[in-house]
Amino acid sequence: MRVRRREEQTRGLLRSLVFLSVPTILEEILATLLQYVDTAMVGQLGEQATASVSITTNITWLVNSVPGAVGTAMLVLISKALGAGDREQVRRLEGQAFLLAIVSGILLGGASMALSPFIPRWMGAEEEIWEEASRYFFIISLPMVFRAMSTILGASLRAVQNTKTPMLINAGANVVNIVFNYLFIYTFGMGVAGAAASSAVSYVLSGILMAAACRRNSLLRWRREELPADRELLGRCASVGLPVLGVNVVSCLGYVVFAGLVSGMGTTVFAAHSIAVTAETIFYVPGYGLRSSASVLVSHARGEGNEKKLKAVGKLSLLLTVAVMCAGGLLLHRGAAFLMGVFSPSREVVELGAGMLRLVALSEPFFGLMVVLEGIFYGLGRTRYAFLVEAWGMWGVRIFFTFLCVHVWGLGLRAVWLCMIGDNVCKAVLFLLPFLGKKRRERLLTLS
Repeated sequence: MRVRRREEQTRGLLRSLVFLSVPTILEEILATLLQYVDTAMVGQLGEQATASVSITTNITWLVNSVPGAVGTAMLVLISKALGAGDREQVRRLEGQAFLLAIVSGILLGGASMALSPFIPRWMGAEEEIWEEASRYFFIISLPMVFRAMSTILGASLRAVQNTKTPMLINAGANVVNIVFNYLFIYTFGMGVAGAAASSAVSYVLSGILMAAACRRNSLLRWRREELPADRELLGRCASVGLPVLGVNVVSCLGYVVFAGLVSGMGTTVFAAHSIAVTAETIFYVPGYGLRSSASVLVSHARGEGNEKKLKAVGKLSLLLTVAVMCAGGLLLHRGAAFLMGVFSPSREVVELGAGMLRLVALSEPFFGLMVVLEGIFYGLGRTRYAFLVEAWGMWGVRIFFTFLCVHVWGLGLRAVWLCMIGDNVCKAVLFLLPFLGKKRRERLLTLS
């Protein structure tokens, strides 16, 4: 009887994990396809246009890390409060989420626009693309408030286990982006600036719709008196979110330095590298979708005080993610040349990038393991360890050895990508270590 009950619980958790993760995965895939469309459309304008868009990508990730950290903190806190049955706490947290979205959007947008003329130079871009790259970054920074609202309020919806609505909103925004991409880039002849303008329109749309969806949700509909800053809740948000922000900042700064090291290898090499990174994205998207779902279910189990459910969610999410990433790695290896050909007409860029994709395809299971374990640590509220792992992997492995490969040993792009793979494998192992010993695993998975 106990065995049957345990099997039924496992199947139920698996259904919940899949139910929550599929819309998130589809949402991430749609966002990636949007990035594919941008890259492909701009790629037809030439290597310099591709480099103009790609050179600020890592800075964009750095800026997005702030609302991303707030969103992660709200996802963990709201889902835990919901698991405990405290609906008033859920609404209070949502009021703080809206406030933080507005404030962070205003501050980040102002800083990004002010620094836009200098960023391409700091990234080591060639002088002929400085002006165009600066203009692109300025335009996509204009609707920063709406970008923050989309990220943070979307996390709130996922925290109450509504992953379908954010998916539909982002799908609509992506369609709008594709339509305006064609109009602005080709019909109106705006080139790279047109790609930025169409992205800005889609950001505004997704932010407004995400806010409206939260207001319609009975669990998240905060009252006016819950909107002013609440020191207690903001302190709890900071205790979870600041290490996550540290993870994001350490990671994004690492990506900035990493991209700067690669950009110094020449426009063709950097274009091949950037396009290959973009092409790979869709194959690790399922890992991020499952990470988000694992965080929600782990936090919810903590709120319920259900330790058995907590452990079962962790185990199922690990097995499912690794299986999915193995399949994705196989597809990436087989379709590497085709993918690169979609994004660039340059034979040299295609051949170089395809070789990198075949190389990284072998490490996709480790990437999936790293991502879902990070999500479990977030759900457990143990975000400080995630920060330490990210800092060591990014700076102690990727950046350090890439610097040696480029500036000391004079090696090519293949060596650089091996450093990137080494970083992912190292982080996967470090995240896994606390789960290997029985006593450490039991201590880690307690409800404290």
